[in-house]
Amino acid sequence: MLKVYLDTCCYNRPYDDQTQMRINLETQAKLYIQELIKENKLNLVTSYVLDYENSNSKYYMKMDAIKQFMNTNSKIYVGSKRISEVEKLASEIQETGIKEKDSLHIACAIIAECDYFVSTDDRLLKYKTDKIKLVTPMDFITKLEE
Repeated sequence: MLKVYLDTCCYNRPYDDQTQMRINLETQAKLYIQELIKENKLNLVTSYVLDYENSNSKYYMKMDAIKQFMNTNSKIYVGSKRISEVEKLASEIQETGIKEKDSLHIACAIIAECDYFVSTDDRLLKYKTDKIKLVTPMDFITKLEE
């Protein structure tokens, strides 16, 4: 079964301004991915990095909804016991120009041997590696249906 890691911006997409067509389409795709996860058709990978970023949200209801989804549906968790391994890989990723938080997310996904890293961050999606495929929610669905 495919393993997927959704980054923080992906989890937050449904809370963005839905009047913009791209945001609305990404939201629908992300919600579809969530349904596949709930139906056990995809394995969700989460991490201490996601927990930390989500816990810093100033919107309690949004933070709680994301936390509940991750806690209920995560099949694989990259915990803080692996922090040295995550940080080592993240520092290598940062050398390519990727920001610290983003590199930590990618490192967690690679360490968990995810097939896909799903994000709505255009800058982050430019990162290329043979260790994992970085895709938008819409690209992910397109690849699933091929």
